Amino acid sequence: MVDHTVRSFDADLETLDRHISEMGGIAEKMLSDAMDALATMNAELAHRVVETDLRLDHLQRTVEDLAVRTLARRQPVAVDLRDVVGVMRIAADLERIGDQAKNIAKRTTKIAGEPRLSRAVIGLKSMHEVAANQLKDVLDAYAQRDASAARAVWARDAELDALEDSVFRDLLTFMMEDPRNITFCTHLLFCSKNLERVGDHATNIAETVVYIVTGENLSGEDRPRGPEAAALP
Repeated sequence: MVDHTVRSFDADLETLDRHISEMGGIAEKMLSDAMDALATMNAELAHRVVETDLRLDHLQRTVEDLAVRTLARRQPVAVDLRDVVGVMRIAADLERIGDQAKNIAKRTTKIAGEPRLSRAVIGLKSMHEVAANQLKDVLDAYAQRDASAARAVWARDAELDALEDSVFRDLLTFMMEDPRNITFCTHLLFCSKNLERVGDHATNIAETVVYIVTGENLSGEDRPRGPEAAALP
């Protein structure tokens, strides 16, 4: 009976891991497609990103339902308990990353007909590269239960904050140069905030990975933030 219970619990954990892996893949693809849509003003691709968010929402609910049932049936302790609780936290952050990608896609559909300012998107592409790398690295850290790799992602949070500040200054300059750029650049400002939030959620996942592996709670107050933090050695 004990052996059966252990095998059943392991099966639950494996299923949860598969769902998280699927959610991570969907979130990465949504973010990449949303940025491609924004860079090319591809409204059709943007609409597909919005539609994909429903799948991510469904998976989050599936993860939460299974995790709650697992907690009720198995009553795990120590690292097993942290695994199940951590999965719910990670699923919530991945769902929110999908929301950020969806928001970028929605704004793309709004400005697809606006006069394009190609150089205004360059900074956002840099932000996306950093955010996408953070997301990939933290998902790898979770899959490998690598607390050190997760800490490395956590420590890089300031890089995206600094890029957001730079993008803000650039977009403000473009708006001052020509009032016709105001609508387009204002939407891009919101997109830059969406990308910065992706980094925040990746950092949240990094904190959760450290918690799962070590039981340690990294303090959000200690996160490196902003240009000053990015300059720290």
